[in-house]
Amino acid sequence: MSITGFLAKNITNYDNRISIGSRFRAKRIAPLIDMIEQVYKEHGCVKIIDIGGTENYWNIISGQVLDKYNVHITIVNLPEISKPKNQGRYHFTTGDGCNLSDFNSSSFHITHSNSVIEHVGDWAHMTSFAKEVKRVAPIYFVQTPNYWFPLEPHCMTPFFHWLPRPIRIWLVLNFQLGHWPKAENLDEAVRLVESARLLCKPMLEELFKDSEIVTEKVLGLSKSFVAIKNC
Repeated sequence: MSITGFLAKNITNYDNRISIGSRFRAKRIAPLIDMIEQVYKEHGCVKIIDIGGTENYWNIISGQVLDKYNVHITIVNLPEISKPKNQGRYHFTTGDGCNLSDFNSSSFHITHSNSVIEHVGDWAHMTSFAKEVKRVAPIYFVQTPNYWFPLEPHCMTPFFHWLPRPIRIWLVLNFQLGHWPKAENLDEAVRLVESARLLCKPMLEELFKDSEIVTEKVLGLSKSFVAIKNC
């Protein structure tokens, strides 16, 4: 196993509750639980839309807490993502986070998105995504990695995202990097490199002007940001 593969398995293994990634998520989620409690007190239930999420992600909040606050979660993913059967509090549907026209404005109490906005494409797509986040619910919780953190979180390669694009493509063509397999051809390599466009704090502030930006830090360095809008 490569070094980057080892890092991906042991740092960002969210199936392991004691992994570094899982512990960061557990700490990060505290403001979301406060949101859930606040909404429940007002409405008696909590309807969440999770854009680009998974059921597994929500294991960071105990089932007892989700039951206590009568939480219902709609998970939206692109058509190419396999859609599990609806069960319990979870409803799975197909959609594009940049165009959630199937949902009326304020259809939900909370919009949630974890490490998704950096995958939607260029700035125009990010702007559309942010507008939809704010349209479908009055409050939101949007997390994204920091461009200026030295470890690229998808390929787990230090400084990768700061390298010139041709070098990044060459690396992906020749090596397995973290969560990314070695590309089989140039087309696949370019698509992998372009699949993640990390944001800096001013970019997130511009997209979510009515939010508070919370910074997550590792060893004094800003690892990621969360845009939080409360009632």
